[in-house]
Amino acid sequence: MFDFVRNNKRVMQGLLLVIIVPSFVFVGLESYQSGDAGAGVATVDGKKITQQEWEEAQRRQIDQARQMMGPQFDQKMFETAEAKQTILNNLVGERAIDAELNRAQLTVGDQALAKYISNIQIFRKPDGSFDKEAYQAWLASQGMTGPMFDQRLRRDMAVQHLAGSIQATAFAPRTVTTRLSNINDQQREVQELQFPIATYLPQVKVTDEMVKAYYDKNAQMFQIPEQVKAEYVVFDSSTVEGQVQVSDAEVLDYYNKNLKAYTTPEQRTASHILINLARDAKPTDQAAAKAKAEAVLAQVRANPANFAEIAKRESQDPGSAQAGGDLGVVEKGLFVKPVEDAIYGLKEGETSGLVQSEFGYHVIKVTKIVPSTQKSLDAAKEQIAADLKKQKMSAKYSELANVFGETVYDQSDSLKPVADKLKLQIQTADNLTRTPNPALGEAPFNNAKFLAALFSNDAIKNKRNTEAVEVAPTVLVAGRVVEFRPASKRALADVEAAIRQRVTLEEAARLARQAGEAKLNAVKASGDATGFGDTKVLSRTTPPTINQVAAIAALKADVSKLPAYVGVEVPGQGYSVVRIGKVSQPAQLDEARRKQEATQISELAGQQAMVDYVEALKVKAKAKVSVKGSELGNSDNGQ
Repeated sequence: MFDFVRNNKRVMQGLLLVIIVPSFVFVGLESYQSGDAGAGVATVDGKKITQQEWEEAQRRQIDQARQMMGPQFDQKMFETAEAKQTILNNLVGERAIDAELNRAQLTVGDQALAKYISNIQIFRKPDGSFDKEAYQAWLASQGMTGPMFDQRLRRDMAVQHLAGSIQATAFAPRTVTTRLSNINDQQREVQELQFPIATYLPQVKVTDEMVKAYYDKNAQMFQIPEQVKAEYVVFDSSTVEGQVQVSDAEVLDYYNKNLKAYTTPEQRTASHILINLARDAKPTDQAAAKAKAEAVLAQVRANPANFAEIAKRESQDPGSAQAGGDLGVVEKGLFVKPVEDAIYGLKEGETSGLVQSEFGYHVIKVTKIVPSTQKSLDAAKEQIAADLKKQKMSAKYSELANVFGETVYDQSDSLKPVADKLKLQIQTADNLTRTPNPALGEAPFNNAKFLAALFSNDAIKNKRNTEAVEVAPTVLVAGRVVEFRPASKRALADVEAAIRQRVTLEEAARLARQAGEAKLNAVKASGDATGFGDTKVLSRTTPPTINQVAAIAALKADVSKLPAYVGVEVPGQGYSVVRIGKVSQPAQLDEARRKQEATQISELAGQQAMVDYVEALKVKAKAKVSVKGSELGNSDNGQ
């Protein structure tokens, strides 16, 4: 019962994230659209969601699923009207949550935000310090500034806090978890009686009439779809690479103009001890907090080497106290100004006096200072050359891609002109159909867009080149039909042997089922166990001891009256009748597993509570969806 939850915990946890549709996903941070373009498909809190935003949300979900699922990813599951509608509903839920965050003025403080960013793994160096260069490079790769990133991250941290508080209110009664665990542990003693197909094969006589009837009734099975033999050319980045060079002079010029990018600023690592003080604290509380801070400062000055131990014992900052007050690498703008000024005013190993901020009183120690360094031209040369070549290739690719598209269109009766002009190879593919062949994988000619162009009337009837089709990023394909073969039906003589074999098996399976059902009716009336196999024990927590299909049926069977019987057809094998003689609980229960199951059930209850809360927020925000999933246009969806 719990196998799915246990084996797919990551999927179950992901369901809630899909419902919320967070803006911040580290595998790809997507910016939201302005909401001003295109017709509205929904409104939330008086603001519209555009068709463009809907399509962007779908692409975002596809990208995330592709990265999570890898080779198991199937884009078709996102192309149904139901999937599109779900994504729109999720987008509405996200906007309803944003509206609630704004109404309640829920946000995340600067200190919590800074600590979260400094702990993000991809922004940390091998020694654990904050890697500002990696941070800035990542921002640049996403087309974002620091403030933009902070704003998005604040929102997502607030959503996480909100979700956590809602889920914490849900619980599953012990009677429910115990009942479910009892069902999971339940053991059933069973005996199986099989009616194999092989037993009935000698009784089957397949006539020519039966073969013809099967052929006529299942005509679609024997259809050969229309096919083409085609020529095609591929234009991609490899075509451009050999035409682009970067000189030493260009590398030097770039280095001199961008020296700042190759300068590593001074880095400081600091620790602190915080004595909390509320902004609206009474004078007596202020005096008490200051006295406490002064006493801590006296301890530090008396034993400077014991700063970390004193911080663990005295600091009231939950984020750093257990780490001995360690704040990690300090960067400009990460901390409130009084704390930052104190850190940058100390030498390595020095300890400050009392520093007051909006959070209370701090005692600060600078534990390490790494001076600023400048990467040499020789060290940066290889990367600069690669970056410049990438820029040049991008420009050259755009230029030659236009040449490729224009040539296949202007000289549409042959692919030779474009092949000669760009030094491309004309290749051939046969037996192509309107839909991609899974066996051909990601071959450029096996792309749905390209095949649609290849099977257009102009390409088939007039033998003209297709347009240039983008089948992958920086990969264009154009083709032309060499030979077209209309749809046809395989002759009966060609498939007669296969049909005769299939009909024989189906008839034998029918006879096995008839015999099995007759036996099932008889034993239900008599309770007889004659002919059944040895007694075996079935449980939902252990591998099946009989045929899996029969085991599932036996575990689902009504056992209010024993012995109980159940019959089931086993595809490709025959028919099984199962006798259930006894139902019991194991003598020794696995309490650790039961506790884990109770936790999983509570987690699911929490997730459902969040789903219900989001639905309530939609009502509160007067959310209204004005279109259906089937109305979303056929965009490329990230292909």
